[in-house]
Amino acid sequence: MRPVTYSWLVVVLGVACAAIGWLGIAGWIAVAVALASVGMHVAGNALGTRLREATDRDLARLAGTFPPAPPLPRVSPTLLERRSDLGRLTIVSGILGAVCGGVIGAVALRLLVSASVAGTLLGGLSSAVVGGFVGFLAASFVAIVRSGLKEAIAAERHGLPDSAN
Repeated sequence: MRPVTYSWLVVVLGVACAAIGWLGIAGWIAVAVALASVGMHVAGNALGTRLREATDRDLARLAGTFPPAPPLPRVSPTLLERRSDLGRLTIVSGILGAVCGGVIGAVALRLLVSASVAGTLLGGLSSAVVGGFVGFLAASFVAIVRSGLKEAIAAERHGLPDSAN
């Protein structure tokens, strides 16, 4: 290694020791996580390079050894593959989740923690954002499950072609 690399290594080690002295056990954990991340990154690169170099690149030699794949049947896109509007249920659920989350968060902050009015408003607003997100996710999940079940029931009633089984 070059002297510049050693100099940077000494600087990083010094900063790490200072962080350990300043942060205590959290500093040790942070250094351990950073070292493990760097080590895994280096190991992954080394393994990937070795695998890439060991790969047989002469694909023309193997071209005639495998039988051709049979053609796949042409199938129309399913309901889950098509884009569609989210519908009113998802939007209403997101709004209800935001309202419920905001009210619950604000009341909990005011009563349980005795937060100030500004803290209660800010906490209620952040709780409303999280509640809206959870409501939107729940409604989206229900809509996707309903669509999947509807399609599965329709496929079961009409029967599938033998090539799709």
